[in-house]
Amino acid sequence: MRVVLADDEAMIRAGVRAILATDPGIEVVAEAGDGHAAVELVRAHRPHVALLDIRMPRLDGLAAVAEIRRLVPQTAAVMLTTFGEDDHVLRALGHGASGFLLKSGDPRELIAGVRAVAGGGAYLSPRIARRVIEFGADRMARRPAARDRTAGLTEREREVLALVGAGLSNAEIARRLHLVEGTVKSYLTGIFTRLEVRNRVQAAILAHEAGLVPGD
Repeated sequence: MRVVLADDEAMIRAGVRAILATDPGIEVVAEAGDGHAAVELVRAHRPHVALLDIRMPRLDGLAAVAEIRRLVPQTAAVMLTTFGEDDHVLRALGHGASGFLLKSGDPRELIAGVRAVAGGGAYLSPRIARRVIEFGADRMARRPAARDRTAGLTEREREVLALVGAGLSNAEIARRLHLVEGTVKSYLTGIFTRLEVRNRVQAAILAHEAGLVPGD
């Protein structure tokens, strides 16, 4: 798994690189100190994952995510930051980020996040996941609109979406529903298109808002 790492603090980059180096399946192929350089390095190296800080000079991480998703859509973008504010999280996900990790989190989360998004999934650190799922007192007010958006899905599509919301991978969904993994991927492609969402994280949020996930 090839990674481009971007942070304007050299010591942070060194620490992240050292953590990732403990996994022999992950290689940091390039580093950048600003968002503009990060985009150029992603274009040059075509990595599986771009790890991006939010606060960077020239081009911040949020804008860099949007550029990377536009120019190199096969590269998954993960935000790595000390800032956990809801607006940063939601803006990053809205730009197409596949994950959000806190620098203050467990180092194991960093490796787990890189592995998850490199494999086509999504990853939020546990603290961020709780904020996303519960982000605002008006969540229940959004439920009718979310249910309207998902009403046109077939029963099977709703089952797949609910399991995405529960955090299951494609392979786990396939086992749960007794399907082949390729069929699950086909369902997700259709679900993303019909719901007009960019990735699994946005789909999972919508599943929770619509009350499709047990316990919501």
